Amino acid sequence: MASIDATSGRGELKKRSIAGSFLFKIPRDLDKPVQVALFRRSGKVSTYQHKLAPISGSVEKDDASPYATALREINEETGLTLSSLELLRVGKPYTFVDESIGREWTINPFGFRLKDRDEGGKGEEGIVIDWEHEGFEWFDPLHVSETDEFGGVPKLVNSLRRVWPEYDLGHHAGRALTHGLQSLRDDHESGARQLAEKAVSVFKILITEMKSDVIDDTWWANVRMAAWHICKARESMGAAITSAIVKILDRIVEVLGEDLSPPEKVQRIIASIDDQLIQRKSTTDHIRDTFFDYLRQNVIPSTESKKRVCILTLSSSSTISACLLQIAANLGVSLDLRILESRPLCEGVALASKLLELQNDSADLTITLYTDASMAQAARAVDVVVLGADCISAAGDVSNKTGSLPVVLSQRHVVPNARVVILSETEKIACPGPMGEHAAEENDAKEVMQAWTENPKSYKIIEGALADAQDGSTQRKIQVRNTYFEWVPACFIHGYITEEGLWSAEDIAKRSGWISGEMDRFFKNL
Repeated sequence: MASIDATSGRGELKKRSIAGSFLFKIPRDLDKPVQVALFRRSGKVSTYQHKLAPISGSVEKDDASPYATALREINEETGLTLSSLELLRVGKPYTFVDESIGREWTINPFGFRLKDRDEGGKGEEGIVIDWEHEGFEWFDPLHVSETDEFGGVPKLVNSLRRVWPEYDLGHHAGRALTHGLQSLRDDHESGARQLAEKAVSVFKILITEMKSDVIDDTWWANVRMAAWHICKARESMGAAITSAIVKILDRIVEVLGEDLSPPEKVQRIIASIDDQLIQRKSTTDHIRDTFFDYLRQNVIPSTESKKRVCILTLSSSSTISACLLQIAANLGVSLDLRILESRPLCEGVALASKLLELQNDSADLTITLYTDASMAQAARAVDVVVLGADCISAAGDVSNKTGSLPVVLSQRHVVPNARVVILSETEKIACPGPMGEHAAEENDAKEVMQAWTENPKSYKIIEGALADAQDGSTQRKIQVRNTYFEWVPACFIHGYITEEGLWSAEDIAKRSGWISGEMDRFFKNL
């Protein structure tokens, strides 16, 4: 935390917004103890000298966000860069007053996992503290306390529990949350709908494992804090997860008002979650029916002379694959399906193989796979570009697999009269905010690079340059970007095919407002 002028009087409070970052060592075996680093502030700082604290610093006017502040402060105070860190948790911000120094602090807590050297990070050896600290120590998060003997800054536990809610959950529920959040972060195969279903299952296990002999305000606060972190586990797909989780919270509110014993309330909550999981299975059928009607009314009339419908898509969506098979079997015309391979994980290849595996004799379907680079060729003579969605902004912009925007731009150039439709559950609609405010997800460069190993010489040169850049031992600068998702602006989209029918951008905006209200209802006062 950079030096801040102190106030000794009891006059007007000076307000400061702070990013507080906890660094964690997370063992690969999650059953082993987790450790968190706390840094002892030096005598040269103006507040809380010689106290244990996370890496902290004021959010400056030039910082793009509190997250940007967190990264800047970590680099200034430890020498670590983002290549040595993985964003682990985003805590719920809070505000408190310390009248002894005339401050009102707004704390934006973050949790980062420290990467080992074999992951491309610098590990603990890479931490080089600056003048603001005397040293640092590793602690079991559950052993951090507010006592004078422990010697932490004010509200240290409050900040910690906001990135490590396991602090309040007990052993079994805490372990369930740790494992559940890790599984959501590590899942790069499931789409947003599947990930939301997985999140619901994580929430169910958590509630089952929580101590529920007394269900009171503390229990409810712990449930909501855990729910917050489940919603934030994969922010690029957070819209779908959030919609699913707030529906459960709404049902919990109803159950808490019933005259039941604590065990009976838990049973009723679990039964409600099971009902939601069952209901989710019917959404694809409703989307398929809406898509079928859309093609009948808007596409088939213009293609009757050729008795064929040509669809272009990419990536692998369970919703899209189920719809395409049914359309091919029942539409009454031939389906010419063109799929981009969708590097680096080649989800488009997975989609093609799934369709071939499940295709029956009644489906009049021809599949052609294209390289991503040949998307303009793939767009020739298409009638419809079909995209999934991992997130839909309040304005109707759609975040989907990288490659979606170039596909749409190619279509606009090659076949400007073709339609672009989104097949998506309404749960993927996000809270209000422009598409630029939603999180972007950068992933392991090795996923991109593994395709280059067939050219060993080039691969080794680039791999070596990346390693040298990480160590700071070279002037050569190179990056390999692996961004999973990108935005398609609403102006390119003709319709949103949902389980509730054909939606417009106005329908999207209304649902976004509802989600925002539910987020405030359950999380605003945490």
